[in-house]
Amino acid sequence: MSVEIVTITQKYLTEVNCYLIRTPTGYILIDTGFSKNRSNLDRELENAGCGPGDLRLIIITHGHIDHNGNTAYLRDRHDAKVAMHSGDSAMTESGDMFAGLKGLTISIARVLLPLLGMSRYDSFRPDIALKDGHDLSDYGFDARVVHVPGHSKGSVAILTAGGDLFCGDLLGNTGKPEKTTIVDDQAELDASVERLRALETRTVYPGHGRPFRMVQFVENKQ
Repeated sequence: MSVEIVTITQKYLTEVNCYLIRTPTGYILIDTGFSKNRSNLDRELENAGCGPGDLRLIIITHGHIDHNGNTAYLRDRHDAKVAMHSGDSAMTESGDMFAGLKGLTISIARVLLPLLGMSRYDSFRPDIALKDGHDLSDYGFDARVVHVPGHSKGSVAILTAGGDLFCGDLLGNTGKPEKTTIVDDQAELDASVERLRALETRTVYPGHGRPFRMVQFVENKQ
């Protein structure tokens, strides 16, 4: 199945990537960015050919606000299905990105981010509960879900048959390819990173920063 990947970068204090996948049967959006830049996101989607009603599926890599700020809005605008792992459902159903999270970095963020308007978003209940190994070929996307907890309980990555990996926030590349420093469970994070090393991954599309070759991350010995 031939697909095209369009990167849409949303900016509000920091940058976050959303990935629009053009498939033979319609569009899929991976993550939805900040609500602060909603008009920009609408414009970018339409420039890519995805107008109201053209989006078939929204895949959420995890429940944090920078990846979910427009999810409820886009579902209504496009009549699209929303898919995510149930491990982060407490966040999305309450609109509170800190629901159910623990860890030192999370505790610090819990205090700081509300001061910047970055803790709550429009709540929603996903239509599809993703599980490890979930096949996305019904949506014209030859890819599967990989459950990668650690950054959050419900974090997932999407691995295509061609070796493209959309990893959410498990890995990033804002200076160099590296694993996230925002940790819910360190042991789970380390195990998820080791699992990714064993997959046939060529190019990594992170939630933050530029795409990179998986070999670059391995060579950094992260």
